[in-house]
Amino acid sequence: MNIIVCVKQVPDTNEVKIDPEKGTLIREGVPSILNPDDQSALEEALRIKDENTDTKVTVLTMGPPQAEEVLIEAISMGADEGVLLCDKAFAGADTWATSNTLAKAIENIGDYDLVFCGRQAIDGDTAQVGPQIAERLGLPQVTYVKEFDIKDDKVTVKRSLEDGYETIEVEKPALFTAIEELNKPRYPYIDKIFDAYREKKIKVWSNDELQIEKSELGLDGSPTQVKRTFTPDKKKEGEMIEGSPREQAKTLLVKLKSRNVI
Repeated sequence: MNIIVCVKQVPDTNEVKIDPEKGTLIREGVPSILNPDDQSALEEALRIKDENTDTKVTVLTMGPPQAEEVLIEAISMGADEGVLLCDKAFAGADTWATSNTLAKAIENIGDYDLVFCGRQAIDGDTAQVGPQIAERLGLPQVTYVKEFDIKDDKVTVKRSLEDGYETIEVEKPALFTAIEELNKPRYPYIDKIFDAYREKKIKVWSNDELQIEKSELGLDGSPTQVKRTFTPDKKKEGEMIEGSPREQAKTLLVKLKSRNVI
C-alpha cells in the first residue's frame, strides 16, 4: 500500500508578529513548526504502516528551501521519503493554486492508495486545500476524520460534526483530512533522525518536473488576494468579582444593569 501525506510548515502562531506599517507577517526570527493537524494525518499513515509492513509513506510539502525541515521531521517519525515542491513560481499561491500544484505532484508520484491531509493549517484556517486536491484528482473524500479503520479495499471512518459524528465507508483510493482528536502523534526516533540527515530521502521538485502552466500556479494562478493582515485590538481585561456566591451574583447584576446589558 502506498500512502501520500500532505503537510505544511507554518509559523508558531503563539509568536507571530505583524508589521504595523505593511500589515504583513514578520517571519524573521519566528520559529516554524509542522502544522498540528498534519501531524495527526502523518501519525495515522504511520500507524497503518506499523500494521502493514508492505506500506510506503511519502510526505509532500510545498514551500521555500527551509520547508525541508518538516520532511526531515516526518522521516524521523517513520515516513519513507519526502518530496519538497520548491520554486519561485510557486510563491504567493492561494489555496486554489496550492491545491493545483500539490495535486499535480501527487499525480507525478503516482500509484497511491490513500492521501492524508490535515484539516487546516493554523496560519490560514481555510480547510480548503485537502478537499480541493480531492476534487482535482477525482477522489472520494472524507473530511474532519476523528476515527479511522481500514480493511482490504474499504475504509471506515468516523467524521466529526458540530452536533455529533457520522460513520462513512469509502473505497480506496480516497483522500482524508485529519483533526487532532484522531490520534496522538509519536515523537521522532533518534536513529531515524540521523538517517534522515545522512540518507538522500528527500526529492526537490521545481515546476520543471510538474510542467504546470504559469497561469495556474503561484500568484498568477491565485484568484484570492489578501488585501490586509492585522492584529485585532486588545479587549479590556476581565474583572474578578470577590465575595460569597450571593454577593458575587448581586455585584454582577448591578454591573450588568449599569451597562444596560439587562
